[in-house]
Amino acid sequence: MAASMANSPRPNPAVIAELSARIQRIGRHGRISERPLPVVPLGIETIDAALPWKGLPRGGLHEVVAADISTAAAGFCAVVLARLAGDDGAVAWCRPGAGCHGPGLLYGPGLVGLGLDLRRLIVVRARREADLLWAMEEGLRSGALVAMAGETATLQPVALRRLQLAAESTGTAALLLRPAGVQPAATPALTRWRIGTARAQSPPDAADGVVRPPGGGGAEGHRVRPRWSVELLRCRTGIAGPPVAAGGLSPSGACSGASSWLLEWCDETGGFVVAAELQHRSPKPAQAEPAQAQAHATTP
Repeated sequence: MAASMANSPRPNPAVIAELSARIQRIGRHGRISERPLPVVPLGIETIDAALPWKGLPRGGLHEVVAADISTAAAGFCAVVLARLAGDDGAVAWCRPGAGCHGPGLLYGPGLVGLGLDLRRLIVVRARREADLLWAMEEGLRSGALVAMAGETATLQPVALRRLQLAAESTGTAALLLRPAGVQPAATPALTRWRIGTARAQSPPDAADGVVRPPGGGGAEGHRVRPRWSVELLRCRTGIAGPPVAAGGLSPSGACSGASSWLLEWCDETGGFVVAAELQHRSPKPAQAEPAQAQAHATTP
């Protein structure tokens, strides 16, 4: 035994330092990190209060899943990007190229109406999903952006983990926009949202019920404010335990309060407000509400 120990290789300080750094990164998902993540409030008091960070943390991956074929989920991403960008931050949006899944071109006036400054937006078109993931990872690791969004239907756990680590390394927020119908899977994302349309209501003085995109307005009719259904399906604080499912809580109480909201866009404030008639639901056990069980009304 003594001879065996004598012949053992001497510890390499560089290797030990590298392993320690890796363990520290992994440990952030096993316990509360000693270094708090920078947080950007979403500007919606009830949602910010329901998140354990009291806002959306930078330096992490966030999934946004479409509840229907509308552009509500993309609009939600645009609003979040605008919040993350602030007054001087640059953001990027990676999209599938020709022949890939996904909608057409981004609508500039609609993005502006949702508060996103096009002068600070970089749009990347990728021919293959591998190229899209590469562009996202490089953008996150560059440190030149405050946030990066990407649209993709399928992802391998290894790819998700690489994006999460890249976001952590520079404190850059990563938004992953996924189409309706994708199956939920294990993910290192800090939050997972499901966004859909809800039936819009005309303001009290609306006469013609004309629906226009945010920022539309005009003399030809009164604007009907669009409504979105927003569900927080999952959030992770770094405390060990199973993921938070739809309407549920982790054993550590990672999410609290209501898990779904009905939001209405307000042009006057340039942001969302919670619809007045929304009745907050009590959290339900994860098994009582499957991920695909929530139905949404669509805008007429």
